[in-house]
Amino acid sequence: MLGDDAQRGAGTARGDQGRRSVARGGDRAQAGRIRVKVAEAPPSTERRVDPVILRVDNVYKHFPVGGLGGGAVRAVDGVSFEIRRGETLGLVGESGSGKSTLGRVITALHPASGGHVFFEGKDVTKLRGGKLRQIRRQLQIIFQDPFASLDPRMTVGEIIAEPLDNYGLARGRQRQLRIQELLRVVGLNPNFTNRYPHEFSGGQRQRIGIAKALALNPSLIVCDEPVSALDVSIQAQIINLLQDLQREFNLTYLFIAHDLAVVRHISNRIAVMYLGKIVEIADRLDIYDRPQHPYTSALLSSIPVPDPRREANREPIPLKGEIPSPVNPPSGCRFHTRCPIARVPGVCSEIEPPLVAHGRPGQVAACHFAGELSARSATEAGLPSA
Repeated sequence: MLGDDAQRGAGTARGDQGRRSVARGGDRAQAGRIRVKVAEAPPSTERRVDPVILRVDNVYKHFPVGGLGGGAVRAVDGVSFEIRRGETLGLVGESGSGKSTLGRVITALHPASGGHVFFEGKDVTKLRGGKLRQIRRQLQIIFQDPFASLDPRMTVGEIIAEPLDNYGLARGRQRQLRIQELLRVVGLNPNFTNRYPHEFSGGQRQRIGIAKALALNPSLIVCDEPVSALDVSIQAQIINLLQDLQREFNLTYLFIAHDLAVVRHISNRIAVMYLGKIVEIADRLDIYDRPQHPYTSALLSSIPVPDPRREANREPIPLKGEIPSPVNPPSGCRFHTRCPIARVPGVCSEIEPPLVAHGRPGQVAACHFAGELSARSATEAGLPSA
């Protein structure tokens, strides 16, 4: 574990850069000196509408199981959405909903089984060889587990320089200066390039992962649950850092999480995913104030409320059973087997609802009875507002 004095040295080295107030150093030991309040991102309606940087068009990703004729895990099953340049789209859902698989398809780590991913107008799913390699420079990913995502046999300098070496972008003194600059940018001491991952705390390791993602100056970063493995106090530091980096480098984020309480602060818009499909997309404020899909309402109702009186009166919306198998998903609406307002037998179990406009401008939901549950939950269940 790195000491406070060394981390203060990093702060001094970085201070003369005139950069952001990013939490520096020994994470938990430094928690008393950082700003733990996370600045909320404005809803997209308050931002200048920028050109679309990423368009996901009816994307599928199926994993065959059991050999020929053995079926397939339908991890991502017909997903479409857009991300505007400079914004953060939060992607939430339970474990097994397909969020991480979708992130890997977008960054071309997994080939799509069908559909298209357009980045800067180019169809990533159709690119091969050198053209795909160039696109990958602009599409980076931050992984969930900072303990497993860093090679323990490599020094921090080698880890951060790996993308630079792969693309032949820096050598010798220039390479070393770039590594040190990236460490400064994420709030770590630039002199720690020869240390190994086991010498750092969890939050510091995640900063190293962020530095590696920044090495090629990407335009879009998929943040795959980057704070879920960290303590709550450290989560705030990492989210603050990501927001600061976004402002400084004009980054676009797809921020994946299983917890709506996490994405509410960093996201401009939020997409909710269930069993391989997007069930709702809306501006952050609209998701929290008036969710249209019953699954979104149920997720919101499970968030603890800071006010003890409201928490005592909060009534989480119960969901029946477990998430069904993606090998054999339910017919009709995939949520109907757990939905508290489903008409079964009837339209919910027979017809798949399209993702269409419901609620406020820009809000879409895939539900035959959109908004019916949110009207009750907002008034009776004590849902936290954004």
